Amino acid sequence: MKNSLEKIKTLFAHQKVCIAYLTAGDGGAERTINAALALIEGGVHLLELGIPFSDPIADGSVIQQATARALQGGTHLKQVLEIVQALRKKTDIPLILFSYYNPILAASTSFDFFKEASEAGADGLLIVDCPFEESYAVQQKCGEHQLAFIHVVTPSTSMERLAIINKHAQGFLYYACRKGTTGVRSGLPDDFSQKIAALKSEASLPVVVGFGISDHATAQQVLGAADGVVVGSLFVKVLAEGADAKKLKALAKTIFTSTNVPLVEMVEELRSLENQRRHHLKIISNLKSQQDN
Repeated sequence: MKNSLEKIKTLFAHQKVCIAYLTAGDGGAERTINAALALIEGGVHLLELGIPFSDPIADGSVIQQATARALQGGTHLKQVLEIVQALRKKTDIPLILFSYYNPILAASTSFDFFKEASEAGADGLLIVDCPFEESYAVQQKCGEHQLAFIHVVTPSTSMERLAIINKHAQGFLYYACRKGTTGVRSGLPDDFSQKIAALKSEASLPVVVGFGISDHATAQQVLGAADGVVVGSLFVKVLAEGADAKKLKALAKTIFTSTNVPLVEMVEELRSLENQRRHHLKIISNLKSQQDN
């Protein structure tokens, strides 16, 4: 029996989680699938697939343009679910659908989106423009079909409101760490450390951080304070510029791989260096003996 909540819980219990976002259908379904698999090979633990929408008010120009290309290419909601289904045959990582409410609401007149999303293999749903107070129907449908309903919090979310959201949230909390839209930026807001500490003190679920994370240093800084990091616009941008799967995989490794050498590897390296040192000393000793004779 499918248990998306348990899958997500297990993932966060064992590691800091590296998350990538792609706009579904940008460049076609096959390109999205290949890009997703490349990112997974590059170290991505959880994937967000954006459902194209004509008015993505929370997104900056990079994802706006990607959404426009996907729509112009004929991408529709059922095709996004076909992409999910194709990916589910190739990977077990959690797949989260990232959407605005309008496409889902419009689809409700022709098919049961929540049922079909679950059957395709999606593990969760994040609706960026569905406030908690208006999300009861969505929560019910997600519950019926084993989809984690992911809530978004922001720097302006009060502790009182966070406490309410925390009682109903599932999977993880998505912290949009800066005001404004998504995009490729450098660094973090000045108050990031203070905000994430306050959020973590109240949250009972893992907290992931997104919006504007686009380089290794920033991603590692986020992972030092949060449970996961989301990189989206950067991957969407390089795909639009023509990056192939090999380049995308390498970029993911560059962004997500820690520069800290694991202790076991460090010990092995020190042992190797010590063995080399002893070998060299033995050679020097033998040469001296030969010279003395």
